[in-house]
This record gives sequence, structure tokens and C-alpha cells, in this order.
Amino acid sequence: MDLHARIPSVADGGISIARLTESSDVGDHEILLVRSDSRLRIASTPEITLPETLSYLRAGDIVRIDQVSGHIHVIYRRDSPHNVLFFTERCNSRCLMCSQPPCDVDDGYLIDDILEAIPLMSRNTPELCITGGEPTLLGNRLLEVIAAAKRHLPYTSLHMLSNGRLFRYAALARDVADIGHPNFMIGVPLYSDVASRHDFVVQAKGAFDETIRGIMNLARFEQRIEIRFVIHQQTFSRLANTARFIARNLPFVDQVALMGLEMTGFAKSNLEALWIDPVDYKNELQEAVEELRNARIPVMIYNHQLCLLDKTLWPIARRSISDWKNIYMPECTPCGMKDQCGGFFSSAPLRYSKHIIPFQEAVSA
Repeated sequence: MDLHARIPSVADGGISIARLTESSDVGDHEILLVRSDSRLRIASTPEITLPETLSYLRAGDIVRIDQVSGHIHVIYRRDSPHNVLFFTERCNSRCLMCSQPPCDVDDGYLIDDILEAIPLMSRNTPELCITGGEPTLLGNRLLEVIAAAKRHLPYTSLHMLSNGRLFRYAALARDVADIGHPNFMIGVPLYSDVASRHDFVVQAKGAFDETIRGIMNLARFEQRIEIRFVIHQQTFSRLANTARFIARNLPFVDQVALMGLEMTGFAKSNLEALWIDPVDYKNELQEAVEELRNARIPVMIYNHQLCLLDKTLWPIARRSISDWKNIYMPECTPCGMKDQCGGFFSSAPLRYSKHIIPFQEAVSA
């Protein structure tokens, strides 16, 4: 597969954001995607050949091209339900299980790329996820992106992952609310009902108080809030208590996500201190779900395999792992529930439950 393109250049030396197209009428910020062994050429345009690792790209996808190095980075895939706007590698926490370890770098160009890419995205995109690093560290640039998404993608839901700490400043929460995005939700992690335990997990003193203040400010300005709880060895024992804390003190939140561990980044380095077989916290998980259900707070289970969950929890288990890092183990091959199961992160071979069994075996057992 070859790419032949009229690639718009920019003054900084040849970084381009472009949408793939199969139309011979190639417009600005577009690249012609050719699915042929023939060497189709377009007069007066540079030619780029895609590596085999990017053979999955389709018309409507958006890429970032460094015309000097030839490096191609995929920004957006039109047919994927898991598109992510990666804001920054910087963060003000250092969570023990962070899958994207923070770096103190100047990566403001990422926002420039995002702002250039958003107008090229399909208006039928169901959802975009904003993540990092910590997006709120970008300040006004965060506001620019939310406003651009509202303007160009009015029917696309926007889900931002944030530790919530900077929303302790009411002005930031108000500025986000003032944009008036019609379908915006902020996912904020809360890893314990005990301040010292949460602070230990995120490796930041005072983070629990800042996070709670941030959640309160977001609620004050009527922003939709999701609470996220990653279950591992350092958090599972407070899972039910944290659910009770949320039900009693934060009953206004829109939903709660109880999440399995992704074993990459810091989680890989801290694996011995973090890993716990999901079978070993089944009781805590069941109790937490019951607490939230009794409080009429919507609850979902992410990143878990169905065969490790009580069947009463299957209706709230989501296929939440991004398609580009979602795998299944050999044990899953004959399973009749594979198409409904969330499967595993690609990092799961490092450590996963010994209790994985195909659904047919589970029924007959």
C-alpha cells in the first residue's frame, strides 16, 4: 500500500497533519491512499510509502507526518470507538500504576497538532477521550481544545481523564463549564476513602483533599463527573469502603468505574506490590457494586474478564480496553462469550489469573 500526497508544509520544517482519502481530488490537508501494487503518482507531489505496521489505516484517518525524518504518527482513526487526544506527558502526580509515566518535557506541539486535526475529523465520531499526563496543566490550551471540539464535532461526546487536583481552583472549573460543551464528562480517580492511602497511591501529599475539592467544584458548576477506582493490591481492601464514601459524600456523581490493572509503565515496575488476582477480590467488588447500586449511582466494571466475575455483574462489565491494545489469551479461544468479554490488555502476559476458563467449561463445572 502506498501513500501519494499533496502534503501541506509548515514553517517549522515540515510537520504536517493530514487526512487520508481515496478520492482522486486530493484537497489541502489530505493524502491519497492507494491500495495497489502499482506506483500511482500525482504530479508535483511527494510520495510516502506506509510501513506494514500502518497497513490498517483507512480513508478518513488522520496522521502526523514529519517530512524530514519520514516518521508517521496516527492521531485519529475514523472507524475506531477508542480515539484518544493525548495532551501532554507532564503530570503533577506519580501514581504507582501509571500506564503513561510522566516526563517533564516541553510538548506543547501536541495541542497544536490536536487543534489542526479536530476540523478534519468525521462529524459522526461518537466519542473522543482527552488524556495525558494531566490535561489541566495546559490551562487555557485545554479550554481551546474543548471549544474546538464543541465547534467542529457538536455530536461527539468528550471524556477527559484528569486527577482533578487543579479543579480545586474554582476558576478553572467555571472556565470549563462556561464553554458549554453539550456532552462532556470528566473522569477523576479516587483510590481510597482514607486520605493517606489515596495520597500514597498517587505519590502526592495532599492529593486526596485537592481531588475532593476539585470534584466539589466541578459539581458546583454542573459538570458531569465519573469516579474511577483502579483495583490492585494497594487499593482492593478499601474498595467497598470507598464505594460507601462515594454514596454518602459524592452522591451527585454521574457514574463510577471500577477498573482492572493495566500492567505497563509504572505498574510493570511495581508489579509485585500491585498484582492481585481478580478472584481474590471478588467479595470486595461485589460489595462495592451493591453499595453503589443501593445509592442509585450507575456503576460499571472495566478491564475485567467475564469468567472471573460473578454472573450478576456481567451486565455492568464493559469492553473498555482500546482496540489497538486488546488481546485474548490462548485459554479464551474456545470460549462462547469471547465476543462479549472485555479481554486483556496487551501487557497481560506479564501476569494474569490462573482461573481463566472458557465459558463452556464454566457452565459444565
